[in-house]
Amino acid sequence: MIYLLLSIASSCVIFVVFKLFARFKINTLQAIVFNYLTASTLGLFLSEGGITTDVIPQQDWFLGAVALGFLFILIFNLMAITTQRSGLSVVSVATKMSVVIPILFGILYYKESLGILKASGIIIALIAVYLASVKSKNGIPFKKTDLIFPALVFLGSGIIDVSIKYIEEKYLSTGNLPIFLTTVFGTAGMIGLLIIGSQLLRKRFTFSTKNILAGICLGVPNYGSMYFLVKALRNDAFESSTIFTMNNVGIVMISTLLGIALFTEKLQLKNWIGIALAVISIILVSLS
Repeated sequence: MIYLLLSIASSCVIFVVFKLFARFKINTLQAIVFNYLTASTLGLFLSEGGITTDVIPQQDWFLGAVALGFLFILIFNLMAITTQRSGLSVVSVATKMSVVIPILFGILYYKESLGILKASGIIIALIAVYLASVKSKNGIPFKKTDLIFPALVFLGSGIIDVSIKYIEEKYLSTGNLPIFLTTVFGTAGMIGLLIIGSQLLRKRFTFSTKNILAGICLGVPNYGSMYFLVKALRNDAFESSTIFTMNNVGIVMISTLLGIALFTEKLQLKNWIGIALAVISIILVSLS
């Protein structure tokens, strides 16, 4: 359970850092690139016995890690855009409603249990996430057109969660986790550097030290969220559908409260109802 709590805490820090990007006029792309370089470096330090780079491409999980690297930098950019356009809670609903994708995968592919308590908890969780997150912004009604970026985040986040569970179950041993994460984050970082390189060639690049610092502040919790989530998935006490539900609902609930405390985001009655339902859903799923 401690790994699950640490993963939730790390993910909430990511959303807060994203929210601060606009306030401090951080270049999102540059910060995200340095974030991945930071996360990759953490993986190098945490690996036991060091990493032999020529062995990595021979691993069964290598192609999956590279594909995840592409997805990571794409989804992270979409998350940053969504956070700045629609607010902290909207990006959390887009990201965490995607829990339905790995839950269905766990039930259909891994034949995980689906009792009355779990089924009820999952349904309530989805309702809770929606109610806690969707709200008006500065008196302006929530528009359907605002769902374009969140919808892309929803789909991409779900695919990432499914891929992580599949690769962890099929290919990863205990000692391979830091190497795997280093490859994923390193791939994302390299892609980002190529994009920055193209900007340099077109003379559209303006460098600032604060972007590096922002990337480091983002990279540490980013690595932690992934590392602790995989650790939690390895706990035999809970099935993956239970872990994903509790993880996602916990992030939505805490990040929504952080939005109130740190950024004076206003909640409506339906948002508070959503938070209450989130607590109920976590209890139901954990009891199952």
